[in-house]
Amino acid sequence: MIEALLVGVAAQSSLLLAGLIVYRVTIPDRAVGQLAGLGAGALVAAAAFQLVPEAQASLGNLEIGAWLLGGAGVYVIADTLVERRFGASGAMGIVVGNIVDALPESLIFGIQMVAGLVSPALAASVWVSNIPQALPPAADMRASGWSARRQLLLWGAVVVAAGVFSALGYGAAELVSGATGARLAALTTGALIAMLTTSMIPFAYEKGRVAAGVWAVVGFGLTLAAS
Repeated sequence: MIEALLVGVAAQSSLLLAGLIVYRVTIPDRAVGQLAGLGAGALVAAAAFQLVPEAQASLGNLEIGAWLLGGAGVYVIADTLVERRFGASGAMGIVVGNIVDALPESLIFGIQMVAGLVSPALAASVWVSNIPQALPPAADMRASGWSARRQLLLWGAVVVAAGVFSALGYGAAELVSGATGARLAALTTGALIAMLTTSMIPFAYEKGRVAAGVWAVVGFGLTLAAS
């Protein structure tokens, strides 16, 4: 279980790195939008070629659809609560999406570790793909006046929570035989689709304009190649 916790922390640690690097490197708005496009394309491919097949391996299409709607509901509720606390912000919507992605993903990691299905390559691909997902909102929050300490606390809490969720998934899989994470995969997919539609893609286009679409295709292709 300790190993699962460490894997969860390591795989998501790039969120923290991305949240802090913006205080060392100034990223132009256009580049921020293009990175958001890259991350959006990567997430679309991850949903299509990793999460949905994971769900289809154990669930029927109707049940998958129900969990997709549940995931969208989780994201919408979480995003609404964040907007009430911080105000309407595309950047914060992407942060919520990262959280809704990272925690179920970490649970799935823990479950799959019991079956020996998590490879170093998979963990590395998650680590790399987190960077273009987290850099744009981190840069936007810095521009809005967020301090490095505040982002450290935010992203650090997400990374620690990811490790805890990975350990919980590992423990649950040891207790329940046949656990696969299929429902979590479907739930995460629904949340990602909702986040991409309402926050990340509009944010990418606003900042990066037409070039964001090209970078989305690049992100999609790279994730497909790694799948």
